[in-house]
Amino acid sequence: MKRNRGGGLVLDPRRESLISSSGALLLTETIRAAGLDRALSRALARWRADRYVHDPGKILLDVTVAVALGGDCLADVAAVRAQPEVFGPVASDPIISRLFTTLAADVDEVVTAIRSVHATARGRVWARRRPVSGPSGQRDGGQVIIDIDPTLVTAHSDKQGAGRTYKRGYGFHPICAFVDHGEHGTADTLAIDLRPGWASAMDSADHINTLDHALAQLPPGERDAVLVRTDSGPGNKDFLDHVIAAGLEYSVGFKASNRVAAAIETIPDQAWQPALDSNGDRREGAEVAELTRWMPPLTRGQDEWPAQMRVIARRERPHPGAQLRLTDHNGWRVTCFATNTRGPGWTIPVLEVRHRQRARCEDRIRALKDTGLRNLPFHGYNQNRIWVEIVALAADLLAWTQTLAFEPTADIRRWEPKRLRFRILAVAGRIIHTSRRHLLRLPRGWPWNHYIDHAWTSLSTA
Repeated sequence: MKRNRGGGLVLDPRRESLISSSGALLLTETIRAAGLDRALSRALARWRADRYVHDPGKILLDVTVAVALGGDCLADVAAVRAQPEVFGPVASDPIISRLFTTLAADVDEVVTAIRSVHATARGRVWARRRPVSGPSGQRDGGQVIIDIDPTLVTAHSDKQGAGRTYKRGYGFHPICAFVDHGEHGTADTLAIDLRPGWASAMDSADHINTLDHALAQLPPGERDAVLVRTDSGPGNKDFLDHVIAAGLEYSVGFKASNRVAAAIETIPDQAWQPALDSNGDRREGAEVAELTRWMPPLTRGQDEWPAQMRVIARRERPHPGAQLRLTDHNGWRVTCFATNTRGPGWTIPVLEVRHRQRARCEDRIRALKDTGLRNLPFHGYNQNRIWVEIVALAADLLAWTQTLAFEPTADIRRWEPKRLRFRILAVAGRIIHTSRRHLLRLPRGWPWNHYIDHAWTSLSTA
């Protein structure tokens, strides 16, 4: 072969027996440990045609792995198909496409079956290593926090259910629910409920529906101490009544109404306390106070709020250049939230920090969009409903791999999908056949080999 003039590296047309995504072996081990392969195969057995060679459950898992590796359409399954030594035989694109068409005809039953398998697998993973720090069922450290937040997914072509969104875009408006693993982890994806683009961000019925789906995903022993966090969108009486009826706590955004403005005008200056940051240190330029006792009574015709509801406000000096709003008071940027949490240790600054940590939900949504949610690939609405279930599975496959493979305080537990793929999953390797054994060898000098070795040891014994 001719070399380039500089004598540098050139492409050799000969090929080697290499694996381009060697780190994905960790995903297959997580699938085995969670029991996803067998359970999904059983759950989707009724949709297997007589002449099908490929199992529907295996097909959906292959699509899930492709999405976890960064794929965003069915054609990206080709990367999985090209590596049968790791993933086994993979169906062709036409077979996968026909399966989605078949499943879409019974979409409600299929989604129910997939979610049932998903919940069972989550129970197996959590039984091996609980991703939330602290003992189960206790509010101090061990509480399960469910974050619910809608997001917008842009559609770049005409698709069923796509429409004009409230931000004047075009696409879909799903609602997502996560379990926050805390500062040392990522999150479990409990639910992604697809909605048309014109759906309201403040629809309490849709948020109640998503909350019910999220609770059904929790292992039975994890439903005793749950906190529901949202922004001010669903923070209305119907939603809060549903949360209270389920025996849950809530921390939801509360709109700065006239009653809030009147309370802020009335509250004495000494009622304001220094706000805290996530490390428990004083947050400069921010103060918090409870407004409940200073809020004027409801007028006739106004809905009664829950009796135990507390309204807490934070005021903060806006950063230079920020525009003030009508609800701001004397140059302070004022935001409020409502909660029913009471008890020792739950001071107003601590409650405010806990609510402000809901911002991590935005990171989880960004990670979902990096894992197949950025653009729904099908024209049909029912096919896209199945697709978002695959996205939820793929996101949890990554999160469960981090949970099972690494200690709770390991830095890699916090890595988002992009970093995890780049450093761990995308590493190339070579398969060696010797003495009836198949060995996967990684490249020398790969900076993150020690993470892969540790993960393999942990997962292979799970």
